[in-house]
This record gives sequence, C-alpha cells and structure tokens, in this order.
Amino acid sequence: MTMTTSDSSAGSDSDTPDFEPSRVLRLAARATVAYRHVFAASRAAPWLSRPKPVRNWGFDRDLIVAEVRTEAADVVSLTVVSPDGRDLPSWIPGAHLDLILPSGRQRQYSLCGDPDDLSSYRIAVRRIDTGLGGSREVHDSLRAGTSITVRGPRNAFPLVAADSYLFVAGGIGITPILPMLKKCHDRELPWRLVYLGRSRATMPFLGELARYSRGQVEIRPDDEFGPPDIAGIVATASPGAAVYMCGPTPLMTTARRLMREIDPTGSLHTERFSPLPVVDGREFEIHLARRGTTVSVGPDETALAAIRREVPGVAYSCRQGFCGTCRVRVLAGEVEHRDRILTHNERENSMLVCLSRSTGGSLVIDL
Repeated sequence: MTMTTSDSSAGSDSDTPDFEPSRVLRLAARATVAYRHVFAASRAAPWLSRPKPVRNWGFDRDLIVAEVRTEAADVVSLTVVSPDGRDLPSWIPGAHLDLILPSGRQRQYSLCGDPDDLSSYRIAVRRIDTGLGGSREVHDSLRAGTSITVRGPRNAFPLVAADSYLFVAGGIGITPILPMLKKCHDRELPWRLVYLGRSRATMPFLGELARYSRGQVEIRPDDEFGPPDIAGIVATASPGAAVYMCGPTPLMTTARRLMREIDPTGSLHTERFSPLPVVDGREFEIHLARRGTTVSVGPDETALAAIRREVPGVAYSCRQGFCGTCRVRVLAGEVEHRDRILTHNERENSMLVCLSRSTGGSLVIDL
C-alpha cells in the first residue's frame, strides 16, 4: 500500500498545537519498552519467550503405524502414533495428512478419527488398482510397526458455522465427513447424512454411524436403491444450510449445478478425489533445463502429466493446486498461474505444474 502526505502541511506554520500524548498512552509506551527489555533483550528472554512447538508440526515427521484394519472391501484404515508416545498436533474436521510413502510417492488422506483424541491419527485408504500406485503401496507395504513420514495436518475443507448441515458422502468420501458428524453431534447442531455407495460391503465405517444418534442418517447403496437422485438429495437441505459433499467428481459436478437453483441461500462445500479437467487450455512446450529435453503439453492435459512422461518420478501429490508438492522453479517464460497458494513474490519465479500453464510461449523450468 502506498501512503501519501499533504505537501501543504509539511514545514508550514500552523496554529494547530503540537500533539501531546495522554497519560494512558505514555504508560502504554513505557510498558512496551519494559516488555521488550525483559522478554526480548534480557538474559531471561530465551526462557520467558520460548518458541511454541506447534510451529514445527507443519514439517515432515516420522510416525509409527500402530494398526492396520480392514474397514470394507478394498478399504483399510491406518492408525499412526508418535514413536515417543507424545500427543500429536491438534486438528479440526476436514483436515488431511500428507503421507510420504517409502517409494517417495506423496498422497493426501483425510483424517477420519476423533479430533479430541490426540494420542493417534486415523486415515482410510481405498485400493485402486488402476490408479497411480499410491493406494496399492499403502495396502501392500504398510503394516503395524512400519515407520511412515507425514506432513500436516492441513485443512482445505473446513467445517463452517451454519444453522444446519447436510452431508453427502460417496464411498470413501465418508472419511472427512466422520469428524464433522462428531462435532455436530457433540454441539447438538441439526444435521443429516446421506451415505452413498455401490453396496454396503464397499462402504467403510457403517458401524460407527450409530454413535451419532442426534442427527439423521440415511444409507443408500446403489444395489438396494438404484443410482442416487442428487437433485432430490440436495433439495432436502434446510434453507441456508451448509451442504458438504465428498465423493466422485460427477456427484459434486451435478450438485454444484443444481445448488443455486434449489437452495440459493445455502452454501456448497466439496472435496473431490480427482483433479478437475483442464479448462481453456492451449498447447505449449516446457523445456526441462537440467535434462536438456523439451516436452509438449496438450491443450487438455496438465503440465504435470506431460512432465511425467519424461520424468515419471517427479514429485506431486494433490494434483489440485493446494499442497505445493509439484512446485518448480521457472527460469524463463510467462506463467498463467491457476493455483491459490503461491504468493505474489513466489509467482515471480515458481509455478505449480499440476494446474498452472504458459500464457502462450514456451517455459523453461529447473528440472
């Protein structure tokens, strides 16, 4: 922000008397000086102003897998604890952990345990054999006693304040919703859950839902009720309710299209399993400076997808522009930034290749 001052007042004669601070302001100033002397400059400062340990929890931390449990067909939950038995950092519903797997793959998984119990974290992972390998590695490699590196918790799906809530979960999408149900239950807030899935055998944590008797729970597996009527489900939300959805992309796409029409006073909050398709993309080239190779990025693919053809092991995780794992240094070219996490200064020489693109010409990155 640029601040300006009037030239007419500077250095001119004026009848206005000089400012005289009040007794309260003088006392406040003296107190500030005393605080700085004692808490910042004295020998006792290191003991009186110790850094808060929570500042370090956003970085990588090694935890131990305490339990691996089958929750449904192709779904396991992992409970992880600190090796020294200390409590883990606090978190709020909607938070997730970044898992750094033994192979180097990084994946995000929603915390689905009890936010009030900091002795452990719990996540759940559905095995997807046609995926990119992260879920298979979790299922095949992680056992009780395994050391695993995590980052977080972080939250891109927080529970907002509202008069009432409608939760819609599709399959493994129940994981971020479970802690939200507990919070609403504990605070006696009105809520309703519609839980969708292919069959009951594929829907994890069905047994836990009985704990939350203060809300309404509707279980709707496709093999019993047929394909879900998203419009009908959204229409059950009370006026002004917060609607939370987590599940397959088509579920959220349909809800987003209908929400404004059905409940314009409500709010829709979604978390998806897969990245959004590229919109308004143009073909461009990226030169990988350290490798001396150039890759072509198609109009309908991300820069990350193109780079992975040349460098299969390149680091990435969320593919949605909020984790920052795929950030690379830009050496030349104009970037069209499509993320929401890089600061203005960071955008001067960096980009997230999972979302951002070239404005038209080629890019040179430090890879």
